[in-house]
Amino acid sequence: MLKEYHTIKEVVGPLMLVEGVSGVTYNELVEIHQSNGEVRSGKVLEVDGDKAMVQLFEPSNGLRISDSTARFLGRGIELSVSMDMLGRVFDGMGKPKDGGPELIPEMRMDINGEPLNPAARNYPSEFIQTGISAIDGLNTLVRGQKLPVFSGSGLPHAQLATQIARQARVLGKGDRFAVVFGAIGITYEEADYFISDFRRTGAIERAVLFMNLANDPAIERIATPKMALTAAEYLAYEKGMHVLVILTDITNYCEALREVSAARKEVPGRRGYPGYLYTDLASMYERAGRVVGKEGSITQIPILTMPEDDKTHPIPDLTGYITEGQIILSRDLYRKNILPPVDVLPSLSRLKDKGIGEGKTREDHSGTMNQLFAAYARGKDAKELMTILGEAALSDDDKQFAKFADAFEQRYVNQGNNTNRTIEDTLNLGWELLSLLPRTELKRIKPELIEKYMPET
Repeated sequence: MLKEYHTIKEVVGPLMLVEGVSGVTYNELVEIHQSNGEVRSGKVLEVDGDKAMVQLFEPSNGLRISDSTARFLGRGIELSVSMDMLGRVFDGMGKPKDGGPELIPEMRMDINGEPLNPAARNYPSEFIQTGISAIDGLNTLVRGQKLPVFSGSGLPHAQLATQIARQARVLGKGDRFAVVFGAIGITYEEADYFISDFRRTGAIERAVLFMNLANDPAIERIATPKMALTAAEYLAYEKGMHVLVILTDITNYCEALREVSAARKEVPGRRGYPGYLYTDLASMYERAGRVVGKEGSITQIPILTMPEDDKTHPIPDLTGYITEGQIILSRDLYRKNILPPVDVLPSLSRLKDKGIGEGKTREDHSGTMNQLFAAYARGKDAKELMTILGEAALSDDDKQFAKFADAFEQRYVNQGNNTNRTIEDTLNLGWELLSLLPRTELKRIKPELIEKYMPET
């Protein structure tokens, strides 16, 4: 039986205190009924004895507590799911916003997900082709991995997100691939860009979009990534699909957490963010992976903008601890008009070794990857030395490495936002670039592979 309470005591920002409650649980949904018939909603944030702290989803402006009642619904926030979700656009709370009909749900799922037994996890081991050489060739994405993109304000992470969503596929798995796109606290302009790009390229046919705009309430911002991940869990574990989840921008999500934490008067942690930021992010990122006995999988690419391009800021710092690597975008490369501006040297994919090699990509992948990394690092060092001492101070080999570094940036990293390269294209391009170097310097590749794959000059 639903219980209604007339004992709302105070409202502070997005928070409301209700007294004299019983049988109320954490995360339970609440409806606030006003005398004029208006209904607002919220969820239980904290229960202390007979007092419940409720977090409102809508702004609290104009809410008269004297004649309002709080009704506790006895369930958490749920998302209605069905296969009809594919090709649809929803708001941050899972309501359709593309002008289409309401979903007829196949089932309703709690957005907080169900705990996964660690013993039931399967190791990520299959290659996902994104069509972007800097990722596929050097920082490979593996099915079931969580690989964030660390960007900066003003860098083209939105273009990178749409490119990955448009191009990504698991080789040999055909149409069992879907993309769930969760946009958190973005501007109307960005939302329009994402939706129109997905429609223009036809990628929307296999995608589910959740759009939370910058002017939406903070609490909706906190719910959006959980909505997206719940839709992904349904497609992966109920329908056996391989799902790529792209979440942008995680920084906005963390700012919403900080806003709610400040309203609750909690003791702040680093830079004012709540002390449980790590736990909160982990509960979101750890919903990626593969499950033993299930065909489907969830691969996550969270995108975050680093405040002041600072890798030590709490958000990228904690994200880096939880996730399996990072793709870092470089402002210097962006100034050189290189798109996507992926800085390959500090970028990392901790699971790349599991998803490459014979039978997955190609036998020469590991060797060429290590050689390209080494040659590019040496080439960059040579260029720095050239800047200080002049070109005359370099040895002939160093001059070749400096030329290689320029060619690598211009041809390998710089591929634009519309070029979709297969893994064979990426590997062959790597060999073309390595042919610029003396063969004696290719120390990280087996001689038989050099004989087999090195193009004739």
